[in-house]
Amino acid sequence: MKFKLGDFRVGEGKKVDLGRWPTEIKALYKTDEEYQERLDSDTAKLDDLQRLQYAHDRYAVLAIFQAMDGAGKDGAIRHVLSGVNPQGCQVFSFKAPSAEERDHTYLWRSMKALPERGRIGIHNRSYYEEVLVARVHPEILASQQLPDDCKGNNVWKSRFEQINNFERYLHDNGTRILKFYLNVSKKEQKKRFLERIDQQEKNWKFSVNDAKERSFWKDYMNAYEDVFTHTSTKYAPWYIIPADNKWFMRLAVAAITYRTLDRLDLKYPTLTPEKKQGLVEAKKVLLAEKA
Repeated sequence: MKFKLGDFRVGEGKKVDLGRWPTEIKALYKTDEEYQERLDSDTAKLDDLQRLQYAHDRYAVLAIFQAMDGAGKDGAIRHVLSGVNPQGCQVFSFKAPSAEERDHTYLWRSMKALPERGRIGIHNRSYYEEVLVARVHPEILASQQLPDDCKGNNVWKSRFEQINNFERYLHDNGTRILKFYLNVSKKEQKKRFLERIDQQEKNWKFSVNDAKERSFWKDYMNAYEDVFTHTSTKYAPWYIIPADNKWFMRLAVAAITYRTLDRLDLKYPTLTPEKKQGLVEAKKVLLAEKA
């Protein structure tokens, strides 16, 4: 069965059952060389479009990556953006909130890290942690410096509405939003964790807490399903990307990203007659130089 990139997009208002979404599908390439050629081609297209985006200076792109530990977020970001001019791209990785961040609203630190017009902004984890980790671990919400009426039974519904409104605001002001969930299976995660333990050069990637969180797998899947069901919109869609095969996942992310840019009406700036005349005069000066 052949998949189209649109097959990974969650339709607006569609109830999501992650058990029906694949974690692995047949590769789109036959050899390692073909994979690398396709990835190089897609990243080159992305680089060209990003240069145009930077010159156009009207749109920003915000790409959010969420996943269970070991799904390959860092690798996807590194490989997909490897050929993009650093001037046009910025990456932020969000860990547990600091004391300063806890004294602000949960969207505050993400607002500070939003991409400027003309740039691609990557958020490795995001404000969605506040409807995922905080939901799976109720003690996190209980410890937050919030009025009691902000921690009631409707807290998750309220936060979904707040997030949707925030993303609609960004879209209406020129930021295009892509949200990727890298869908790794519990079996594949275990395999990758064992590799991190057994291979010395990967030891630094492993945290004992990562293994402990596996006991909450079902709770996380339920939380993610609710997130996708309530926050995948036409202006800020979720893409559930099979991630057991890292190479396929990277190709899918690259293609979705560059195609999103390609659909924008990007143009190089047009100079006014006065500025064009200035170029003519500057050329005369340069040509008149003896050296």
